[in-house]
Amino acid sequence: MPVLEVEAVEKSFDGVRAVQGISFSVERGEILGLLGPNGAGKTTLIRMVIGIFLPDRGAVRYFFGGKPGPLQRERIGYLPEERGLHRKARVLDLLVYYAELKGIPREEARRRAREWLSRLGLSAWERRKVEALSKGMQQKVQFLAAILHEPELVILDEPFMGLDPVNQDLFQELILELKGSSAVILSSHQMNLVEGLCDRVLFIQKGREVLQGPLDEVRRSYGRYRVELRFRGDGAWLRELPGIEGLELSPGKASFSLGFGVEPREFLESLPDELEVEEISLRRPTLHEIFVDLVGGTG
Repeated sequence: MPVLEVEAVEKSFDGVRAVQGISFSVERGEILGLLGPNGAGKTTLIRMVIGIFLPDRGAVRYFFGGKPGPLQRERIGYLPEERGLHRKARVLDLLVYYAELKGIPREEARRRAREWLSRLGLSAWERRKVEALSKGMQQKVQFLAAILHEPELVILDEPFMGLDPVNQDLFQELILELKGSSAVILSSHQMNLVEGLCDRVLFIQKGREVLQGPLDEVRRSYGRYRVELRFRGDGAWLRELPGIEGLELSPGKASFSLGFGVEPREFLESLPDELEVEEISLRRPTLHEIFVDLVGGTG
C-alpha cells in the first residue's frame, strides 16, 4: 500500500495553470524522483502534498501507518530548497525545537539530535549559532531537522545544494537508509545523483507529466542508445547510415545516438563488412540525457 497517493491534481494562480492533472503514488521503501526544469511546477506540487496549498481539483491521500487518513504533518519530513533555519539559534536547541514541534519529547529529541550530530561530524558545533556554520554544515542541520522525528514520508527538495563531493556521497548513503522505513520523494537537478538513488521517476514540464515509470524501464523504453565507435579508415559512410542522430565524427572515432526505436542489433547488422572496428560501446541513455532531450531549450 502506498504512503501517498496524488490523483489528477490541478492548481492555478491568477489564471496561470501551475499544475495540470498530475497523478502519482509513492510507497514505503522506495524513492521517487520528481524532476523537471525550473518553473515546471515541482514546488507547487510539493506544497499541495504537505498541505500548504489545497488543489483546485483532484485529491491527495495519505496512508500513514498503513491506514487511510487525513494529513498529519508530524508524519512528514520536508527539506525545502530554500534554507529556513533561524540564524541566531544554537544548532542543538534548534533541532530539539523542531523535533518537539513534531511531537518528540524533549529529552528524546536531544538524544536523537546529539546522536545524528555526531554521525555527521557536527558535535563540536552543537552550541554554536547557525550563522557560524558553513553552507554545507547548514544543509546538514536542515536535513536533520527534516528527519529527526522519523517521518513516514520524506520530501527532499535539492538536498545536495551546497555540499562538496564527499558530503554528497554521505547524503546519498543517508537517503538510501531513509527508504528502509519511509517513502521518499527526491527533487534535484543533479541527474547523476538522482540516477543512483531513485527507483521511479516523474518528469514534469509546464505543469504537466511528460514521463513516469521505474527508472530502468524509462531508460530501456526511451530508446536512443548512445554509441562510441573507434575504427580504421574513412568514417564518411556514417553520414549515410540510417537511424543515426547527433553524429560527432573525427579521424578514427565517432560518437552518436541511435534514433528512437533503433535497436543495437539493427545498427550492428547495418555496418559495412569492410569496416575495421577497433572498439564499440553501446549504452542506455543517462537520466541527464533523457532530461535534456525532454526539456529541450526550455530548461
